[in-house]
Amino acid sequence: MPNFALVTAADVQLMQSLAQRVTATRPDLVNSDATFGELAWNWGKGHSADGAHWPRGLWFSGGHLVAWSWAWLPRRVGLSDGSVRDVSSAYLAYQVHPDHAGLVDEVIDWYEGTAANVERTVMPSAADEFALKRWAAHGYGTDPDSLGDAGTWTQLNQRDLTDLEQPVLPEGFRFRTADEAGPEAAVQAHLDAWTPSTYTAEGYEGVRQTAAYRGDLHVLVEAPDGTMASSTIMWLDEANRTVEFEPVGTHPDYRRRGLGRAMLLHGMHRARAAGATRAMVACLGAPGHPQARGLYYGVGFREFTRDVPLIRTRTAG
Repeated sequence: MPNFALVTAADVQLMQSLAQRVTATRPDLVNSDATFGELAWNWGKGHSADGAHWPRGLWFSGGHLVAWSWAWLPRRVGLSDGSVRDVSSAYLAYQVHPDHAGLVDEVIDWYEGTAANVERTVMPSAADEFALKRWAAHGYGTDPDSLGDAGTWTQLNQRDLTDLEQPVLPEGFRFRTADEAGPEAAVQAHLDAWTPSTYTAEGYEGVRQTAAYRGDLHVLVEAPDGTMASSTIMWLDEANRTVEFEPVGTHPDYRRRGLGRAMLLHGMHRARAAGATRAMVACLGAPGHPQARGLYYGVGFREFTRDVPLIRTRTAG
């Protein structure tokens, strides 16, 4: 039986270990928000504000974590522009090791018990045929809104780190690391790219405290006026020699100047020097969201897996 508690930093490290083991054998089965880097990013930036709304379940076999569930329950979210957003539905991030696929039914039961009486969503891998059948058997169907032209389904892209182009920045721009730029500049770079955002200085401190964070792999592009025009964090999975970009963003005033392309190439060179042989990055996959996908395809990434957004409407009882 699983344990019931709120997600802790130690839990996230266990979840990352499972992500590494699944990545080593069936990377196409790693679910949305269950990758090595995504786990660190989501926990780091959000736990101080949202951690009280994050229950989890853990399943072990032979002393190893083989399945986990992390529910994001309804809550009020504060944004950087001073507004608030009420989240009325629940979302589940989860992972099951393919050797223990049958545990998905226990994960589903856990979610049903934890998020009862609200709308519930989940995004399993499209490659996990067994899990998709089990979710359907429990009343979950494809979310039609997420599959439209401007839908919210995501794809995971990858490329190897051979034959890398050299990055080229416009005159007067330069690469910096977060260690060089400092916390205030790193936070502002993210807010400028993603406004309105839930990100805060406290959230960035949480990111820095995750076991996977490296300031030398947090890369920014500085404009001639000192603005941090682009930024990305790279998460290095040493076991699989894989680096994951999350997040990637550019200030609206500096887009379409090749900064994102140059930053990704520069980051891949740094990642290769750190021991990585493969890079990954996620993006929205729907036709109505071509910008990020075009950027990543332009530097050699290609889709290798995607998710299937599922939904179950509110039930009484």
